[in-house]
Amino acid sequence: MSRSTQILRYIIRRLFQAVPIVLAIIVLNFFLLNMAEGDAVDVLAGEAGSATPEYMAELRAKFGLDQPLPVQLLVYLKNIISLDLGYSFRHDMPVSVLIVDRFWPTLLLMVSTIILAVLFGILLGLLAAINLNTWKDAVISVFALITYATPLFWVGLMMIVVFSINLRWFPTSGMENIAAFYEGFDRFVDITHHLVLPTITLSLFYLALYTRLMRASMLEQYGQDYVVTARAKGLPERRITFGHVLRNALLPVVTMAGVQVGALIGGSVIVESVFAWPGLGMLAFESLFARDLNLLLGIFLISSVLVVVVNLIVDVIYCFLDPRIEVS
Repeated sequence: MSRSTQILRYIIRRLFQAVPIVLAIIVLNFFLLNMAEGDAVDVLAGEAGSATPEYMAELRAKFGLDQPLPVQLLVYLKNIISLDLGYSFRHDMPVSVLIVDRFWPTLLLMVSTIILAVLFGILLGLLAAINLNTWKDAVISVFALITYATPLFWVGLMMIVVFSINLRWFPTSGMENIAAFYEGFDRFVDITHHLVLPTITLSLFYLALYTRLMRASMLEQYGQDYVVTARAKGLPERRITFGHVLRNALLPVVTMAGVQVGALIGGSVIVESVFAWPGLGMLAFESLFARDLNLLLGIFLISSVLVVVVNLIVDVIYCFLDPRIEVS
């Protein structure tokens, strides 16, 4: 059996294994959210100023909130199987429509953040390891420490003050200039222009993680026996670094990138709030206070599936980085 066939069968097997994991996450999220006090009817009644008990009972019956939790869970699972994520009482529209509208901005922000953080983290970590105990190593280590310890909301605000208000290089908020009615390539340029500051802000924290991890991984690989053997054979240091050490040092970084996908969604709440980025993070934050449980459950479901898929992609990348890993 060829290795490509083995990888394909491995992917299919992992997808089947992910089904009970996602199901367990759905059930756990459902009970955890319903353990909190209040529901959407309480929020709607509070915003209206007053509501009779009869009217609130009628609303609960309309939304299906008067049923016992096990019954509500069974109804929700039945809807999930039919790809129905429910209805948002707050926004008065299907949850799937809301999530699709907000998913692409979040995905755009996450992908650009991961690419920027991983690439520059690998480069800085590699540069620090090659120049160990020099001024370059010291500068990179201090930079990583500062960016790791600085709060994201403060970085975002300083980005706006410096690059938006003072220098006027970038817009202060939003995903695009809606009033300009850009289309085609002009719209792409406009979205990219709005994306710069949120991406840099969110990627700085993860850039520090990947830089320090890459530096430590490179130093660990330099101490392995195969590096000593390669040097004894007279191989050039550049070939040892880029032909042998770098490939093995990338494995922990790839693992960390897969693990951080879930954390990126949580971290994006702060960045999306600062830059008014219309993503899932901000939508989850708003739906939490509105007690819009259907919308929250839908966001959590999409996030869980995204984490499972990304971790599967990471495992496949592992197979290509290290041919010794068996997938059969």
